[in-house]
Amino acid sequence: MTLGLGLDSDSADGGEELPGGPSRELPPGWAWATLKELCDVNPRAFDDDPGDDDFISQVPMASVEAETGRIDASNHVRYGDLKKKSLTRFQENDVLFAKITPCMENGKITVARGLLDGRALGSTEFHVLRSCGAVLPEYLMHYLLQRDVRVKAEQNMSGAVGQRRVPRPYLESLEIPVPPLPEQRRIVGEIEQQISRIEAGETAIASAIERQLPLRESLLDHYVLGLAQERDADSLKSLNERQGKKIDYRSIIPLPRGWSWRIAQDACTLITSGSTPQSSLMYADSGEIPFLKVYNISKRGFVDFSIRPTFVDKETHEGSLKRSRVTPGDVLTNIVGPPLGKSAVVPNEYPAWNINQAIVAFRAGPDISPAWLRYVLQAPYVIGLLTETARATAGQFNIALSTCRELPIPVPPRDVQEDLCGALAKSLAEFDSQHASVEALVRQSAGLRAALLHAAFTGALVPQNPADEPASALLDRIRAARLTAKAAPRKRAPRKPRPAPPGQGELPE
Repeated sequence: MTLGLGLDSDSADGGEELPGGPSRELPPGWAWATLKELCDVNPRAFDDDPGDDDFISQVPMASVEAETGRIDASNHVRYGDLKKKSLTRFQENDVLFAKITPCMENGKITVARGLLDGRALGSTEFHVLRSCGAVLPEYLMHYLLQRDVRVKAEQNMSGAVGQRRVPRPYLESLEIPVPPLPEQRRIVGEIEQQISRIEAGETAIASAIERQLPLRESLLDHYVLGLAQERDADSLKSLNERQGKKIDYRSIIPLPRGWSWRIAQDACTLITSGSTPQSSLMYADSGEIPFLKVYNISKRGFVDFSIRPTFVDKETHEGSLKRSRVTPGDVLTNIVGPPLGKSAVVPNEYPAWNINQAIVAFRAGPDISPAWLRYVLQAPYVIGLLTETARATAGQFNIALSTCRELPIPVPPRDVQEDLCGALAKSLAEFDSQHASVEALVRQSAGLRAALLHAAFTGALVPQNPADEPASALLDRIRAARLTAKAAPRKRAPRKPRPAPPGQGELPE
């Protein structure tokens, strides 16, 4: 499968920031302008207010798709029911820019289109950009969707952790390369034509991933539960005697002869969850003790400490993080998701490690190998046992440590574990090799998008036309019109006469 569109994606592999971003030197007819010069930022009202009985669109944050610019404006509300609520007002052709983390970093940026009666109420976490005429909304949206633009916006966020936002002054000061309007139309047309081709490739990639995952999951269950062998009802005996508190053991299937279900805390010598120190006690890139987070556990079952490595010092490791210490050979799994089932064995790269609060560590006992335990914790059937008692909030699972300790573990004889782990490793390697090829196409797709947008905003995507009116001329007229409007005296609305106090009519002349 190829996504080639005649663009060089090497400089933007995986959607990484292009070196230096757009050059300060612009093509003929282009000009730099700030967003404050180009747009009304966060206008307070509609150009034409709806009546209380009018229906308009409602657009929560979830209705804006990440990185695609798509918006779902199909939800309609009566304006009078919500007009007094703290919601953001915007109208057709306004550009919406999610200001809060992680929505901004994820690229929730769009042009408001398809609004009922051209107006909408939306999330208060949107900045609204209403063009003054020198920039097309689609051009502005694609510019803001660039990864390097979002990275710089992230660096300028303010606020507390988890509630950081892009401040309005930063957005207003952001400079945009502005081509002549006719060239903007040509750029937008070419971007959308090329993106439609990229998306066709991405759809094929998503289809390949969708076909692969169920096969991989079935393979894990097949080996972990011994599905190719005859069932033995006696394998449930130990569970019935154990009387676990968290899992309904009546729903658990029998295992093959010689296998047994064991409660995790009986099969393991240690089960512990992690914790997270203050940010001032954590170090990036280098330090004494590595600190693992969920993103360091690969979906393919190994620790990937090359992803944003974080460290703590020895004093913190032995002090406030004492309960979250793990050692090589311990098996880790995430207890916050989705997705659940990311499991890995702690490597021997360092003699000691720490884990954060979203990870649980299992230390295998004498009857179970770390390799077997890792596959068990990835098996969909076992993950299902965990999620049966999980607390779910807004689609996110939070597994309790007590549930992990009561988790039933299928335990075959040690020699059978070794044979099955070897066979399973070989079979999964074939799947993972295919998946790696698909992931390479995903990176290529992201690189093509980045290369496409870089070409667009440096004047390399479409040819310039000397007959086009320079952007500077249109910007000068808009600036002059704004100055004139600012200098004009404001007309104050006439005061409404106050009603007479109760019981008092008009006084005689």
